[in-house]
Amino acid sequence: METGNLYPKVYAMKNLILAWKEARKGKTKKKYLIEFERDLANNLKLLHYELKHQYYKPKPLITFILRDPKTRKISKSDFRDRIIHHALVRIIEPIFDKRFIYDSCANRKGKGSLFALKRFELFKRKVTNNLKKEAYCFKADIKHYFQGIDHEILLNIIRRKIKDEKVIWLIERILDNNVSDNPPGKGMPLGNLTSQFFANVYLDELDWFVKHKLKAKHYIRYVDDFVLLNSDREQLLIGGGR
Repeated sequence: METGNLYPKVYAMKNLILAWKEARKGKTKKKYLIEFERDLANNLKLLHYELKHQYYKPKPLITFILRDPKTRKISKSDFRDRIIHHALVRIIEPIFDKRFIYDSCANRKGKGSLFALKRFELFKRKVTNNLKKEAYCFKADIKHYFQGIDHEILLNIIRRKIKDEKVIWLIERILDNNVSDNPPGKGMPLGNLTSQFFANVYLDELDWFVKHKLKAKHYIRYVDDFVLLNSDREQLLIGGGR
């Protein structure tokens, strides 16, 4: 896939219309959506113009606390910015998704929590020989994952695949629109489509290390939570999984 001239595809009106349709799903009664759609054509044309001439600047995030049941701080982008997120991800996601391992389960088409549970059940039966013998599971997560993501490292990973500097400029704009209590150059807001996508791009490095360096056969990741299953406890303790 051509990765050096992607930016015109991002701001193309056809892509922005499709991105708007995706961003509005399940939100048709929201006041901000009704307001945006009162002058839909001109609002989309303005986004197209701002992107094309690189005038685009995201609006400040709206932050609130969500308890479901774990307490999390969600930072939501303005609706017009969410359209941009969808427009960007629509173009660059296929480039990265084909590299992602099969058992990276979060925020991917055809995957999700149910898929992850089914894979876990399959792996459990394999390592226990259909529940006939003892086996072990190593479960872990990455502490403060979204707050700790390093923008420079993320951009370096992205640049391996994306050669269009205007796309990189747009990604930097989105990353810079950050939560106020994150350190400069670190972290992404929970609640953005781009944050979910970039989280997978960032941890793809971990996936490849576990699968191809450690040769772990039974490994599943869902965002920053991951499990390794093995019939050999020592293999899990030393960081492997053959």
